Amino acid sequence: MNNAKLTQDENLSLKVSYRLLPSDFQRLDLYFSLPIEMGISPKTLSEEQYFHSSIECESAYLSPQLHLPLVRSRFISQKKGEQSDYRLNLNLFSYQILIALDTDTKQTIKLKDSEEFYPQAIVLAEQISGLLKKLRRYTPSDHKLKPFFENADNYLSWQVEQSFLKLLSRGPKSSDFSTERNFLFALCRSESEYRENNNYNSQITLDDPNRITNKMRLLQRLIEYGVVLQKEVKSLNRNLKRVVSGTVTTFIMALVMGFVLNARDNFTEVTIALVAMLGVIYGLREVFKDDITRVIWRSIQRGLPKWKNIYSNSFNKTIIATQTLWLEYIRDKDLPKQVDKLFQTRRHQNKQAARLLHFRSDTKVNAKSFMPGYDEIQQVVYFNLTPFNRFLKKGEGRLYSLDGTKVTKQAVERRYQINVVLMQTDKKLHQKIQRFKITINRSTIINIEAMETNEEDQ
Repeated sequence: MNNAKLTQDENLSLKVSYRLLPSDFQRLDLYFSLPIEMGISPKTLSEEQYFHSSIECESAYLSPQLHLPLVRSRFISQKKGEQSDYRLNLNLFSYQILIALDTDTKQTIKLKDSEEFYPQAIVLAEQISGLLKKLRRYTPSDHKLKPFFENADNYLSWQVEQSFLKLLSRGPKSSDFSTERNFLFALCRSESEYRENNNYNSQITLDDPNRITNKMRLLQRLIEYGVVLQKEVKSLNRNLKRVVSGTVTTFIMALVMGFVLNARDNFTEVTIALVAMLGVIYGLREVFKDDITRVIWRSIQRGLPKWKNIYSNSFNKTIIATQTLWLEYIRDKDLPKQVDKLFQTRRHQNKQAARLLHFRSDTKVNAKSFMPGYDEIQQVVYFNLTPFNRFLKKGEGRLYSLDGTKVTKQAVERRYQINVVLMQTDKKLHQKIQRFKITINRSTIINIEAMETNEEDQ
């Protein structure tokens, strides 16, 4: 069983990624312990609202063994084959370059020491330059295949330039590493000149930041075609919810009609008192109907799956995998013993009152084998933590200290700690469990720390 990885994605988002083989199955459980002071509850943030606005699932082909000689041989052979085969291989290769570049760039940006940052940036630049040169060495001569290559080459070149400009912008500044900075600047200029020499983008597009950005997003989607699986989201339990709503309405209407008939028997004539009583009865019906329906529905729905993702191949529409999803607030007593044990390992001062949010994903791979060249699929679940920060207090404060006879002060920010337990279960019921401590403020994730690991096989 491949270990699921929990890492930071953007400023206020994290992602959980894991790999799946043909005919594989993985269950993923995440238990979020959200401090009460964050103000998160079913009343302020419903499960459905958070799922549709802040949780994104993605599945894509992955081939760790794919290397350049294999890519080259495939490109050459596909010139005699179908366009779709060439495009699949090209998209897979380009997609993996982009994933690796994005991961390495984020890791390099975290290095705040110039002595570590610039050598790592140079290594990354040399690796990317080598990949681009070898890819461009096998430019197809077939005019039917060339547009696919040019789209991928254009986007890869632009993304490489953007990634290293981002590195230079966010990295530490130091005059001792002017040579390294000039090397990175030269790489960015060469990629810009390369696109210009190949007339990949018109001057009108280049002069408008919105147009060039939107064009590159389109090219990115073209690269993902055939590699990132198409997703269809289905909401479950809709019919059950209708039955519950109809049953509650029927019961309340029967009760109301009983009161109405009883009131008419007690009043021989239509009077103000009768009208007032009927108004009160119908008013109570409207007040309590929705509340009663909501309480009964939450009780019935507890523990039931809520959504299903169906992943299919973009080319032949074959269903590759299905993913069933749960998301609900739970009580302390609903925690599995091993999860509760991990939460209890926290220090006493960290055991504050918290709201528990449980996310579960059951992913089953329907395909018995993937297309040639594809060994695995990678499942990624993105969690945006921005809704959790909606009620956080601003990080304003002062820390005073005494320096001799002088009182000094410095600004401090307010931070919050979210504990997350990730539990992974495979089809043989083998489990791996890990607790993470996530420190955040109003604007970003400060740190994700993996705590002591325990593993349990069942």
